[in-house]
Amino acid sequence: MGATVYGVCWPATQMLSNPMTQAPPSSAVATVTVVVIGVLWGFYWMPVRYLQDAGLPGAWGTFGIALAATFVLGISVLVARPNVPRDWPTYGALALGGAAFAMYSVGFAYGRVAIVILLFFLTPVWSTLIARFILGRTTSVTRLAAIVIGLLGLFVMLGADGGVPLPRSIGDWLALASGICWSLSSTIIHEREPIKPLLAAFAFASGAAVLSGVCILALPTQPLNLSALTPPTLLITAVTGTLWWGVSMAGLMWATALLDPARVGILLMSEVLIGALSAAFLVGEPLLPFELIGGALVLSAAILEVWPTKAKQP
Repeated sequence: MGATVYGVCWPATQMLSNPMTQAPPSSAVATVTVVVIGVLWGFYWMPVRYLQDAGLPGAWGTFGIALAATFVLGISVLVARPNVPRDWPTYGALALGGAAFAMYSVGFAYGRVAIVILLFFLTPVWSTLIARFILGRTTSVTRLAAIVIGLLGLFVMLGADGGVPLPRSIGDWLALASGICWSLSSTIIHEREPIKPLLAAFAFASGAAVLSGVCILALPTQPLNLSALTPPTLLITAVTGTLWWGVSMAGLMWATALLDPARVGILLMSEVLIGALSAAFLVGEPLLPFELIGGALVLSAAILEVWPTKAKQP
């Protein structure tokens, strides 16, 4: 199983195989990695919904996926036996990131796909606020405008039906909370010394397993039907945990340590397009007109927020 993780995730392979003799990978490779991962995660809602329809309701599907990922990555860590630094703040940040993605995953079971994705992708706004008020960094006028536009998009999107612009469903609240937690997590990860992607992904998946277990206890959901644990269901759970939470997360953790958190947010927006279009065409969940306007504002804010950093690149 360790060979699977190493063989598929090219950036993780480069970092794990003799890092002392290889030149650091360029930010261009990290950029492409994040875009590809965003496209992959644009289809993530499909196995989650499949497991829900197969008899793993609410957070049960995410719990199974996270457990599968934790198992695969744990075996890989035992096989690879990498040096394990005692950097507990980094592991804590990674576990928080896993908890954030678990909330995002569970959100698909309780909310509409496109809305859950767009609410999560307010992350550049939260990252800028964290940088300003927690890290004490200066905030440019452009980024202040991005915050205003992003929050305006949030209110327009949530008030699209004429009601109070607040999250309507459990899925909406989970998506909003997941974006905030991921912004905090990715900011801390960016400030710390990077650790091996395999260890990072294991900590990430472990945090997701714990949080999804909490969601099972805390959120209204039907009890698990053991008859739903059929070979196809177990196979989908294992593949989803390995591919999305194992391989792609190792790549994302590697790239997050190299790129600015806001840049990670903007690059992952390939997920927005893929997720929204696939949900609209495959399960009939199109966005309402005002939701489209709000979503466009959210994406515009993210682009505007990252623009000053992008402009400085040679």
